[in-house]
Amino acid sequence: MKFNKTLIAGAALATAMIFGVAQAQEMKFFKIASGSAGGTYFPMAGILATAVSNPPGSRPCAKRGSCGVPGLVAIAMSANGSVANVNSIQSGAVDSGFAQSDVTYWAYTGSGVFAGKPPLKKLRVMANLFPEHIHVVVRKDSPFKKITDLKGKRIGIGLQASGAKVGAVLILEAHGMKENVDYQAEYLNSSQSIDRMRDGQLEAMITVTGYPQSAISELASMVGARLLPISQEKADAVKKVAPFYYDEKIPAGVYEGIGTDTKTIAVGAQWLVSADTNADLIYGITKALWNKNSRKLLDRGHAKGKAVRLETALDAIGIPMHPGAAKFYKEKGMKLPN
Repeated sequence: MKFNKTLIAGAALATAMIFGVAQAQEMKFFKIASGSAGGTYFPMAGILATAVSNPPGSRPCAKRGSCGVPGLVAIAMSANGSVANVNSIQSGAVDSGFAQSDVTYWAYTGSGVFAGKPPLKKLRVMANLFPEHIHVVVRKDSPFKKITDLKGKRIGIGLQASGAKVGAVLILEAHGMKENVDYQAEYLNSSQSIDRMRDGQLEAMITVTGYPQSAISELASMVGARLLPISQEKADAVKKVAPFYYDEKIPAGVYEGIGTDTKTIAVGAQWLVSADTNADLIYGITKALWNKNSRKLLDRGHAKGKAVRLETALDAIGIPMHPGAAKFYKEKGMKLPN
């Protein structure tokens, strides 16, 4: 009986201590809108959520514990992608999200694909993260050699509110192909498109994503895949419309069975927050993003994590930076973009 009372007293004391820690260190949740299954945004958001979190009661950073913002619990949320994410940040449905730099600029200025819509003036940048490459994917056993060969075919171009769709339409229009006129557009996420390609229900998929992307890797390993190149002429045509894109390549060996470099174009993936978010909080998150512990998580967590570098954090930024993030970069002696 005495033993049972001791157990109860100990449990009560532990509960009181945990409650006391939670009170002393207020818990705050921070939502990160990412992308759909099979893409790069969602796993990367999960890594960054871990990096910046430090829930009440966590082991101290100095003792191999959490090195994030004290009391913060960041949550990676699956979402439709760039276009959906900027709208969610503007409305306050989420605290932050990932988006392509072109979509970010167009949303903030009410131009490009957002022409005729109210500008999303609450958008602020916290960091440029990693490059996203346009992938034009076909099965290895298909007869298609160039993008114009896909005329009249079924092409997965991403979900309706995704940056993938924005990039896919740009590429296809540069090749003189109009949506649902010169090809049958299928509004699917990467995993759905790859499943249909594997079953012969889709001829191609076009997406904008960091490599290696898991869904494409799956197609390459199971039935074989090829990547169609983008010519310099067509790349230049896209860059005139969307100047945030730049010439790039997908290196040989990224996907099983693809042994040569593929010429393409890329755009930056950026971490956006709302202008309404507390500057001290964003300063803390930015500082946590670039600490040594986060570097280890990024390097080990995903192949694209190695591309997330402090030296490129201010690249391709076309909208205002959040003052909390700006404070951190100024302290590092970095020149902020105009």
